[in-house]
Amino acid sequence: MLRIARMLPTAVLFAALPAFQGGDRPDVDPPSRVGRLSFLGASVSFRPGDANDWTTATINYPLHGGDHLWTDVDARAEVMVGSTALRLAPQTAFGFLALDDHTTQVRLSQGSLSVRVRSLGDSDSFEIDTPNGAVSLLRSGSYRVDVDSTGDTARVTVRYGEAEVTAAGSAFSVTRDQVATVSGTESPSYDIQDALPPNVWEQWCDARDRRWDDARSARYVSRETIGYEDLDDNGDWRDTPDYGPVWVPHPMIAGWAPYRYGHWAWVEPWGWTWLDDAPWGFAPFHYGRWVYWRDGWAWVPGRVVERPVYAPALVVFVGGRNWSLAIGSAGRPRVAWFPLAPDEPYVPAYHVSNTYIRNVNVTNVNVTNINVTNVNVTNIHYRNRAAPGAVTVVSQQTFVESRPVGHSLIVVPRERIEQATVVGTTAQVAPGRRSVLAQPEIVPVRQPQAVVTTRTVVVRRAPPPPPVPFIVRQQALRAQPGRPLDAAALASLRARTPAARPDMYVRPAIPAATAPGAAPALRPTREGVAPTRIERPAPVAEPTPRTERPERRGRPERREPPGQADRRPPMVTPPERAAPAERAVPAERPGRGERRAPGAEPAPAPTASPAQPAERRPRQGERRPAAEPRPEKQRKVEKDTVKERRPQEEGGRTPD
Repeated sequence: MLRIARMLPTAVLFAALPAFQGGDRPDVDPPSRVGRLSFLGASVSFRPGDANDWTTATINYPLHGGDHLWTDVDARAEVMVGSTALRLAPQTAFGFLALDDHTTQVRLSQGSLSVRVRSLGDSDSFEIDTPNGAVSLLRSGSYRVDVDSTGDTARVTVRYGEAEVTAAGSAFSVTRDQVATVSGTESPSYDIQDALPPNVWEQWCDARDRRWDDARSARYVSRETIGYEDLDDNGDWRDTPDYGPVWVPHPMIAGWAPYRYGHWAWVEPWGWTWLDDAPWGFAPFHYGRWVYWRDGWAWVPGRVVERPVYAPALVVFVGGRNWSLAIGSAGRPRVAWFPLAPDEPYVPAYHVSNTYIRNVNVTNVNVTNINVTNVNVTNIHYRNRAAPGAVTVVSQQTFVESRPVGHSLIVVPRERIEQATVVGTTAQVAPGRRSVLAQPEIVPVRQPQAVVTTRTVVVRRAPPPPPVPFIVRQQALRAQPGRPLDAAALASLRARTPAARPDMYVRPAIPAATAPGAAPALRPTREGVAPTRIERPAPVAEPTPRTERPERRGRPERREPPGQADRRPPMVTPPERAAPAERAVPAERPGRGERRAPGAEPAPAPTASPAQPAERRPRQGERRPAAEPRPEKQRKVEKDTVKERRPQEEGGRTPD
């Protein structure tokens, strides 16, 4: 059984933070999750939201709102957002319009996107915007969305779950084992038919899902810990008397240390961010702590929380100008860092609230044993600083230009390292263009045609404005090296900067006004297809105040294999920020059913057959129908205990 630990009030835990923090204003906080680039096959290109340049995509890059991907011929890519997997087929143009604690909104202007949603909370929203309509995923399930190369036709396939397509002021539902085809943009039409069996690409996606479902590491960390599924094949879990379960990577090269083999990038709104080279190098570098244990390094995930908070790099920087002089590098500044150990607080350099400080630390800091009212990051006895080979030193040029750290190490005598002053949790260095692109060299890469990137998509939810371009922010960033700009500074720059990409090429799915009695503009192509529902624009609501009340989020149950006890330490449920006011999403989830036998090739023209009327989604205030069997049993969080069970096998899947 896992015991849920109780936490002290925020004001008691972190009452005296540096002056640049946001006090008790959670609205200043960055998102607690990102989209990890977890798989890259063949030629995949990337464009950050605050730049116009395309570059080679980097494994383990943390995607966020405004970022774009392009998969070239024969290329594939996978993005993990918490426990949700998004997979791109070849020649797919994909981008995040919004990504925060409760909203995932992507644009798909060409290509094929597979989405596996493991858990969708009542306050969560998942939207895929295409040139033909906005696709809202309403339940956990397996989905596929295709957009042809002309942008004239989109297909929405539901393997299990439920989706809603909205266009031209109307909406219709797509349910299990159905495929909907929407044709046209200004006056679209649609059809609903039986879905064909999964093709080869979907079978590859299913294989990735099975690897994720069966991961042993889910016994030690939350499934919302991005990257946990890569730990099984690359290390072993051990029990320790001091730290509980720890993960030890398989033998590494001589001199290996955490945060040494990879490179640094500047990623807004977090600032300096570590990108590890290892295929498993995400979870251990953005969650938890590292400890030198039994003559080697071990990752300590700490207490289990329902949704752990992502951090750009859990390290401490040392050095400073005088230290560079002391090690004989006058005129050649150095940057040095080492990993945080358990019970050592992480205080971000970016602007956050006290609530965020608690949530980002709660897994590994026993706040009852720390007098955090006197936290001073420069006056802490850091254990890993004295660990063998823990401190990594490179030139400032290597750091800023995103060069591989492991190829440019500078050897510094131990006594000089001990003399270095603690700088804080970020390097006091301003970023450059290469820092933003996360590449040491800027070379031409394959990219989508302009007609694809400028293709307008239909949105149900109005996305936030695009990021302020880096070239506009660069001068202000030089004035405060190492720290991202706060919301006020960004708003000022945005007001003075013409929009580089007008409205991000989006148009609303629901017109602002519709003539009374007008027929729906979105119509079925034949008789027997369920009619649409006319949608009205939602009234503008005041922002919902953020609270510190924890949200009970649905989680799947898992049955542990015989003889395998759950070895995770006590679960802690931190408070989450309240979601913005938005229409309710049904909490019920449909049952999993038998899948059709896998097919060998895709077939874009399904055989027509009469479709059953789509089940209407309950509106706000209506009584919901009785819940169907859920596709994945949600783990129930009780007050004192949590029961762990293994997910049920999906029908029609072949065991590994």
